Amino acid sequence: MVRDGQWYTEASDELGLGFSLKIRDKLHEERSNFQTIAVYETETFGRLLTIDGLVMLTDRDNFIYHEMMTHPALFSHGRARRVVIIGGGDCGTLREVLKHATVESAMQIDIDERVTRVAEQYFPRLTESNADPRAELAFIDGVAWMRDAPANSVDVIIIDSTDPIGPAEGLFNAAFYEQCHHVLADDGLLVQQSESPLVHTTLIDDMHAAMQGAGFAAPQLVGFPQPSYPSGWWSASLAPARARALAEPPAAIPFHCDYYTADIHRAAFARPAFLARG
Repeated sequence: MVRDGQWYTEASDELGLGFSLKIRDKLHEERSNFQTIAVYETETFGRLLTIDGLVMLTDRDNFIYHEMMTHPALFSHGRARRVVIIGGGDCGTLREVLKHATVESAMQIDIDERVTRVAEQYFPRLTESNADPRAELAFIDGVAWMRDAPANSVDVIIIDSTDPIGPAEGLFNAAFYEQCHHVLADDGLLVQQSESPLVHTTLIDDMHAAMQGAGFAAPQLVGFPQPSYPSGWWSASLAPARARALAEPPAAIPFHCDYYTADIHRAAFARPAFLARG
């Protein structure tokens, strides 16, 4: 919400915390068929995209999220050719996927086309790879697509979803993970944003249990800072379709990144003591 026309504040009574940015102006607001999309100009974080009043990204720190949702999974796979992104309508994850030379096709599936069109207008750097011939944008229901997709047809599935409410709710359950497992090749990997390791541990535990119940090998948590998300600490959960050794990234990353490095990759898989204790 915006208070006194000066501050955008996202607060959670349940978690007892909040995050605020001082704003200069509201640039855009609309109600799509699915959700309310807004864009603000902030004083210090550049442009801010919100959906249903929740922070999706800012100019200043989105690179951390997009790089960490993408590169640990693709380098861990080692030879991913076919990638499917569920969600990710701002297209930042798609841009990062297409930096990998092994990728022959990257399909982004988001139910709400308006998120992508707003991103094209207000966040053009995120959408700069949309015209890549390897990219396909599909504005359809990702759950339905996954249900109908052929078996063993995808190398990496990236679930770049919003919080597990509203249109994204169906992406956080065992039935959906079973469909993903069916679609993945035997050496395939699933990666899904999995909220904050500090304040969403129950959700993460439930996700990992559901993934394993669907046939995935033990998921690994990939942690990274994300200043504009609740608690400032975020995660992705990476689950192999079958037990397998994960590949290592090259010592020198062969394309430009602002956060991700080989050292960051290894550190992101380290499990803090309180999480390791369960």
